[in-house]
Amino acid sequence: MSLALDALIVLVGCTHVLLAPYNKVEESFNLHAVHDVLMHGITKLDQYDHFTFPGAVPRTFIGSVLLAWVSYPAILSANSLGFVTSKFGLQIIVRLILSTLNALGLCYLRHAVSRRFGRPTGFYFTFITISQFHMPFWMGRTLPNMFALFPVNIASALLLSRPPNSQKPSPTNVYTAIALLTSTAVIFRAELVLLLGPLVLQCLILKYVPFSGVVKLGMIVGLLSTAATMAVDSYFWKTASFPELSGVYFNVLQGKSSEWGISPFWTYFYPMLPKSLLGALPLACLGYVMDSRIREALLPHIVFVGLMSFLGHKEWRFIAYVVPVFNIAAARASRWMVSQRKSTTLGQWCLFGFWFMICVNAVITAVFTMASITNYPGGMALRQFNKAFPPLGPHAKAYHVHISNLAAQTGASLFLQEHSPPFLSFSSQNQIPTYPWTVYDKTENLTLEELSGSLNITHLIAEWSPVEMKSRMRIWRVVDVDVNGDPHNTNPTSVSGIVKPGIIASRFLTANWDVVRTASKFRFKEAWKLIGESGWRSLVWMQEEPRLWIYGRR
Repeated sequence: MSLALDALIVLVGCTHVLLAPYNKVEESFNLHAVHDVLMHGITKLDQYDHFTFPGAVPRTFIGSVLLAWVSYPAILSANSLGFVTSKFGLQIIVRLILSTLNALGLCYLRHAVSRRFGRPTGFYFTFITISQFHMPFWMGRTLPNMFALFPVNIASALLLSRPPNSQKPSPTNVYTAIALLTSTAVIFRAELVLLLGPLVLQCLILKYVPFSGVVKLGMIVGLLSTAATMAVDSYFWKTASFPELSGVYFNVLQGKSSEWGISPFWTYFYPMLPKSLLGALPLACLGYVMDSRIREALLPHIVFVGLMSFLGHKEWRFIAYVVPVFNIAAARASRWMVSQRKSTTLGQWCLFGFWFMICVNAVITAVFTMASITNYPGGMALRQFNKAFPPLGPHAKAYHVHISNLAAQTGASLFLQEHSPPFLSFSSQNQIPTYPWTVYDKTENLTLEELSGSLNITHLIAEWSPVEMKSRMRIWRVVDVDVNGDPHNTNPTSVSGIVKPGIIASRFLTANWDVVRTASKFRFKEAWKLIGESGWRSLVWMQEEPRLWIYGRR
């Protein structure tokens, strides 16, 4: 059973990667760094992408280098089995590896939960975790926060792993957890200092370890981690670099993070945590009230969310580390609910309530997943372009496609530049050096007039609709690409198969509020009958909107 639960966590995370294999712009630095390490090694730095697109602040290469090295044996194995047919396949493998690593961190945490609270609690922790959307969906994405998630979960497990009646964890576990969090804060995500502080303070108040030991450990690990990140990142950036310190200075001291938007103080508590935890939130509150061990584990994370709330710019991923611990609290409450005697009304309602919560979570997760799958139009467009327009031969003219800003930010990664070097050493494409490889052009801020006047550009992936193109349609035509990648020049249909030109950028639920308001005036049975007669599709449906078009020069 234990192995099956672990496999379930791994499988759900990998499924999300396969359903939504593309990336967004915030993931691109680490993803492209992994690409460059795999393709160029660690010596040909002049060919690395980050010198062309450096971003607002430097980021560490440590996670990307480690992920590339860990992924390489899996890539070799997949290639030997015939699973790697393009560079995009490498992106999927890399993300599957990252998702698996983070899933293993959750598995390790689940084992600690089982030891501390009993195996049933570990069982409920698994089902709560996999029924949610955010954690399984995001843990395979190459964000710095997801690189930090694995050591944070290991640290949480070390602090939690002890017999049910034990009053304190072993000093070795405490020191190791503090060392992991310190190193992760220095190298990957500086905001983890705001989690490390409350945890260390709690350990000192409860006399888990002496103050002198914490100070000595913090100084040693902090200095070693600083030396490591400065040595590695100064090499890759070709200048003295301490990425997380630069990030703190840029985002906090200079306040530049506000340029990406400012949210109210309570945003993390509502709506971000409820949206992330779904039905587990009320159960987590119940677990907090009923068990002092849960209060001990959860309190530092609540303080962390409170401290993070003082920063104006807020994103879910900045507090992602607290979700597993909230799920532990929910799992503890779930065990209490399910353990009630089934012969009583309370026991029956508690059992129904738990599985109803899991089902509601699963339905909401399915809706979120459906909406997210088509939220990467750039990746979808470039992949379909590659299928439709492969290099024609050694004497043919090379294609030159310009990739718009929206496309570049929504999935058009370096791994999708399939018909252009570099290739892995074992790739069969290395055996065809005479091909005129496709040119993938991401030059920014070009006007439609400039693109039309540049005769070497043969195709556009652009957010301009044919209506917005207006007179320029005498130069460009919408290239109809079906789901199999076959190009046509007749009546355009969308790349995703919808009978419209373009690609679906987003899906979102839309409700018919007239039906809702009418139904609300009737009793439950009458309202249910009205909705049934109208049809559920007339009440709620998934609305889709085209955002990108593929154009070819006439």
